[in-house]
Amino acid sequence: MAHIVVLGAGIGGMPAAYELKAALGREHRVTVINAVDYFQFVPSNPWLAVGWREREAITLPIGPALGAKGIEFIAQPVVRLDAEGNAVELKDGSRIAYDYLVIATGPRLAFEEVPGAGPLGGFTQSICTVDHAEHALAEYRKFLDDPGPAVIGAMPGASCFGPAYEFTFIFSRDLQKRRLRHKVPITYVTSEPYIGHLGLGGVGDSKSMLESELRNHDVKWICNARVTKVEAGKMFVTELDDMGQVKKEHELPFKFSMMLPAFKGVDPVAAVEGLCNPRGFVLIDEHQRSKKYKNIFSAGVCVAIPPVEATPVPTGAPKTGYMIESMVTAIVHNIVADIRGEPATAKGTWNAICLADMGDTGAAFVALPQIPPRNVNWFKKGKWVHLAKIAFEKYFLHKMKTGNSEPVYEKYVLKALGITRLTERS
Repeated sequence: MAHIVVLGAGIGGMPAAYELKAALGREHRVTVINAVDYFQFVPSNPWLAVGWREREAITLPIGPALGAKGIEFIAQPVVRLDAEGNAVELKDGSRIAYDYLVIATGPRLAFEEVPGAGPLGGFTQSICTVDHAEHALAEYRKFLDDPGPAVIGAMPGASCFGPAYEFTFIFSRDLQKRRLRHKVPITYVTSEPYIGHLGLGGVGDSKSMLESELRNHDVKWICNARVTKVEAGKMFVTELDDMGQVKKEHELPFKFSMMLPAFKGVDPVAAVEGLCNPRGFVLIDEHQRSKKYKNIFSAGVCVAIPPVEATPVPTGAPKTGYMIESMVTAIVHNIVADIRGEPATAKGTWNAICLADMGDTGAAFVALPQIPPRNVNWFKKGKWVHLAKIAFEKYFLHKMKTGNSEPVYEKYVLKALGITRLTERS
């Protein structure tokens, strides 16, 4: 009997556990280890941060959901990964042995890279976790009593820009509903070289369409922005030109700021020699397997993927839901094959699909593959995207609660967009 341990119970880890159990059955053990005892649907955090959702609507207890499928669950932070000894050590001192390990931890949020950044001990808010989104909501409610300038965007090295755009538009729309928008100048500050870059080198007409939307919402922007420090009520930004030379220095006053940080790998994983790149992301082969440890696999934001292109201010490549789903499915197939003594053949697809809410409308993009040139390069907007994201939220939470192991993007999202599956990374 093989024991498969999944580190992390997020967008990648929970589906991985369900798919593994469905494929392996009762003959093999699956255990999920997560620092907290609840699943959080991270894509809904921009709504929570302005009060459009409540925490209870976008979280669910992990233990009962996994237990119903015969999957073991441990709610403990991992303090050490002993890759040579095939075990993980937990905060309570226990040691869990494994035959196969699936790392789906998500990232560590590197607020420390910009002095004064972050919601804990800093002056900017975050929507990267449900706790951060609740903290942002508390600060937003204070802000509503005394509104003023707002700064929203992404720090140097950030790789997930969609939520920054989402929050900008949702924030603006909520202020409009409250008849306070005229009191709040908004500046979008981003490490992207241009609006709509998204860490992907742009997708279709993303540049012109998102610039148009920002203008329509009276949002000013600064690109190639290197935030150097944040103080109470003030952000210091160095704007670079396309050659990487200093173009202008900005001191931006704000009464509310939400800035997405750069990501790094979580500490216990990053500390394993030969497992990760210098920023702590897991180095994998085309079959999602560690290049050094052949019984370790990884999926999601914690995987090392090179940037699409060099930019004046560092930007990373995002890992979107479809990419994560395909990584997870490849891992499951390859672990099953290895248990049977067969070679690994399944590969993840480096494709990007995103549904971004914009308050009362939305934008969807498809980049197949993620790195250009592409077979599909598609960007559209409309109210249907806003409705589609709401539907997707409800469906995915139901999927996690009931233990449904079917692939969401493959079966529904691509079909809804009229796109046939393409596997460029094969």
